[in-house]
Amino acid sequence: MMIQRRSRTLAAACVLAATAMLTAAGCSKSETNDTASSSDTGQAAQAATTAPDSTSGSGCSLQTYGAPKLDLKNAIVGFSQSEKEANPFRIAETQSIKDEAAKVGVKKLLTTNAQSQLSKQISDIQDMLSQGAQFLIVAPLNSDGLEPALKAAAAKKVPVLTIDRKLNAGACKDYVAFLGSDFVEQGKRAADAMIKTTGGKGKVAILLGTSGNGVTTDRTKGFVDQLAAKAPGLEIVAQQTGEFARDKGQQVMEQLIQSKPEITAVYAENDEMGLGAVTALKAAGKKPGKDVKIVSVDGTRNAVQAVVNGEYNAVIESNPRFGPLAFQTAQKFYGGEEIPENVIISDRAYDESNAKASVGGAY
Repeated sequence: MMIQRRSRTLAAACVLAATAMLTAAGCSKSETNDTASSSDTGQAAQAATTAPDSTSGSGCSLQTYGAPKLDLKNAIVGFSQSEKEANPFRIAETQSIKDEAAKVGVKKLLTTNAQSQLSKQISDIQDMLSQGAQFLIVAPLNSDGLEPALKAAAAKKVPVLTIDRKLNAGACKDYVAFLGSDFVEQGKRAADAMIKTTGGKGKVAILLGTSGNGVTTDRTKGFVDQLAAKAPGLEIVAQQTGEFARDKGQQVMEQLIQSKPEITAVYAENDEMGLGAVTALKAAGKKPGKDVKIVSVDGTRNAVQAVVNGEYNAVIESNPRFGPLAFQTAQKFYGGEEIPENVIISDRAYDESNAKASVGGAY
């Protein structure tokens, strides 16, 4: 049953983050495979919530899924990270899982990092199962391809909770539920921010994420459809993948400056590509944020600081702090409650009106 989406007002978003923040500097970038322990949160705390922004889809219960009852405090939980922790989103995501596992009192947390290799993520999950993992939290590298790992988990009746990217698989069969952002909505909100900062006119380049990725597809659809509906004066003149990487985003922007000098705005489907575009524009003697407007998705501290500095125009957050919501969902599942197929986390937004006051809460 669909629950009505709550208003995404700034006031509501500030409630989620006003008293907490997460810094990347204090987070470990190494893989660990040890007992869950409390990280050093003296410098910063997570801006996180256990309340979803919305839910949808049919429910999945422990009985329906066919898994044995489990007390997380006596359990081995595995977390499979998809990409190397070389960007703030992944650092914050992994740390959030570790912190909440420690808070809940999970007996043992196994963590792995697939280093952006699908074959490694499959073997990582299989290895955690062989080490006795009884519940899995997985941040999929891609929407497809994890079938061997999912089958291995199903064979051992180990529930899989997916976060961040949705699988093209059967909910309550191959996995319990998806916890993440509404990526189409993120694209729409980015389009609205672009319309606001450009006045609805100009020529836009889109720095696409990784090809074949559901996040890329949805963020593109939301943005393109919203512009078509609300701002036909904003013409999309280029769409090219920057693979969610800063160096690639910079390279693509350098090429576009030469091939499409008429570009007046850039929509980057993550902050890293957007920040790469800033570097390219500066090198070309252009003023990012002024000569070329920039809107991106993620909510990293570097991007929000760029808004403060006037080199960026808006950032739509993609909240990586899944720990509290993930473990609360697991506790509800093992408590006998039905878990909706899609559990959407709250995302905030930053622009010139709130960036300076809110940069401390960015990750």
